[in-house]
Amino acid sequence: MRAPDKYDAPSMVPAGAPHRFHVMAKPAGSACNLDCAYCFYLSKADLPQGPGPGRMSDETLETFIRQYIEGVTAGDVVFSWQGGEPTLRGLDFFKKIIELEKKYAKPSQRIQNDLQTNGTLLNEEWAAFLKENNFLVGLSIDGPRELHDRYRVTKGGEPTFEKVFQAAKLLQRFGVPFNTLTCINRFNARRPLDVYRFLRRELGSTHLQFIPIVEYRDFKRTAPHRWDDASLPMDGAPETHPDHPQSVVTDWSVDAEDWGYFLSRIFDEWLSRDIGKVFVNQIETLVAQHLGMPSQMCVYSETCGKGLAVENDGSVYACDHYVYPEYRLGNIHEMRVGQMAFSRNQVKFAYAKNEALPKYCRECSFLTDCWGECPKNRILRTVDGEPGLNYLCRGFKRYFEHALPEIDRIVADLRSRPLRPISRM
Repeated sequence: MRAPDKYDAPSMVPAGAPHRFHVMAKPAGSACNLDCAYCFYLSKADLPQGPGPGRMSDETLETFIRQYIEGVTAGDVVFSWQGGEPTLRGLDFFKKIIELEKKYAKPSQRIQNDLQTNGTLLNEEWAAFLKENNFLVGLSIDGPRELHDRYRVTKGGEPTFEKVFQAAKLLQRFGVPFNTLTCINRFNARRPLDVYRFLRRELGSTHLQFIPIVEYRDFKRTAPHRWDDASLPMDGAPETHPDHPQSVVTDWSVDAEDWGYFLSRIFDEWLSRDIGKVFVNQIETLVAQHLGMPSQMCVYSETCGKGLAVENDGSVYACDHYVYPEYRLGNIHEMRVGQMAFSRNQVKFAYAKNEALPKYCRECSFLTDCWGECPKNRILRTVDGEPGLNYLCRGFKRYFEHALPEIDRIVADLRSRPLRPISRM
């Protein structure tokens, strides 16, 4: 019999502790009515041995909902419906979701739902349903018209800004809570105040999520950490910039220096106008961490692995950024999702985030603010030649150096008075 080691699942959950994990569900798989240039998920349909296109069957939906509610023994069970574009499944499918959640809900738990959408298919019937069933909506919008329409277009190349803008106004009219999710790419990263002020003043968003777009140049075929480490550029090399012909990233990825500039300018605007009124994910999590609380975002946690993805066919993957055959954990028709969440492979995946950090990161004064960020973005070598450096490292350093003195003052002030609840992001 094999002796237990630190990768055995029970080591992740102390005896008697509740099982907490999160699953993003992809009911339409990678199918989408848009053709965003930077989308990392559209290509999953063409991935050999990948999930492929498809619609989640009623049987798979019920199996997933039942297993997920059974597997999470903590007080809240959060269902996240993503894609592709999940609203392609239609409103009747989502009504069935609510029925099944009620069927399997435990008396001691609170069921929550969030929906990540491009917004183009929302109408009054959708808005009424989302309001009635307390959905939190994540609405994808990349800034004002000319910035949004740069990459977020239809299959025919037509702009989508107007439909998304109207979707935001519709949600506001029906009182549906929503966060804006803005992908920061090579183009809009250089106009941070245009992006922020549009979201705040014209769209009226009070919960802003900014996601840096970083994709390894061969991401469609090569799973994270399956690249050749020796071929990765060193920090500071010309190939670390997206405009270089042999760049390590796609040409629409954000430049690391621009990412640091973007965050720093956003922070200044928030600090001068919106502190206490607006939640920005990249700022909120930094405050929380300096208060001694867990990171509000998985990418800044010491370990990962608690955010799985279930595809339309019931296949479960280590993370929605790791939907490759190499990171497939199993299928809910063969194994319970709760077992997969704490399986040896998934626990090993979780610990690898910390264990793979290069010496350069371990000696960094910002280690506990960053923890190497998302492992999929560790596509550089340090100046000493060690692999595992995050592509965005220079940008994060610029941001932390700029923001942390004020963050520490904010933390000192918060500690002197009762804390406000951390927002649901």
